[in-house]
Amino acid sequence: MIKEACVESFSEAIEAEKRGANRIELCDNLEVGGTTPSCGTIKMCIEKLKIPFFPIIRPRGGNFVYSNDELEIMKTDIEVCKKLGVKGIVLGVLTSDNSVNIEQTQELIELAQPMEVTFHKAFDDTPDFTKALEDIINCGANRILTSGTKETAEEGAEILNQIIDQANNRITIVAAGKITAENFDYLSNKIKTTEFHGKKIV
Repeated sequence: MIKEACVESFSEAIEAEKRGANRIELCDNLEVGGTTPSCGTIKMCIEKLKIPFFPIIRPRGGNFVYSNDELEIMKTDIEVCKKLGVKGIVLGVLTSDNSVNIEQTQELIELAQPMEVTFHKAFDDTPDFTKALEDIINCGANRILTSGTKETAEEGAEILNQIIDQANNRITIVAAGKITAENFDYLSNKIKTTEFHGKKIV
């Protein structure tokens, strides 16, 4: 079982590793859902963490529809991560109707190689998750972070299992949404994946 801790600073990343996290999602500004951490924070995590960590590539809070300028910012951040030797990144790009922006997602994933790519909870904003799942698989992502389109993983458990069945091992589904150290055992028995994500998972 992978426990991925969502943190917003270097010190939180170190603390999560000590508490038994297997992987980190590294963010800044979690109050707006997470933005790209600084280059210095990423570099320090590479030097000090023993477990893998995935920085989020997100130039601002708000929606997931990005201008060309914002896309250029994301590309630069991806190249910085690649240069520093990061193992994987987290991103999500939608169109104005909240569908997966296939062209932009593909472009960013290709640029990111050989880093792993997780498509984040922007997935839960899409109007048709069965189509979104196929689109993201076709774009070449390694993982999707989702709470089954609901507020919490517990509420979304049924849909999460449906998504996992549809994915059929073509992509890893990371369950998210208020997963904590307290409810982890219960939810890991209820949801048919081996990867779980939360701010208080450890």
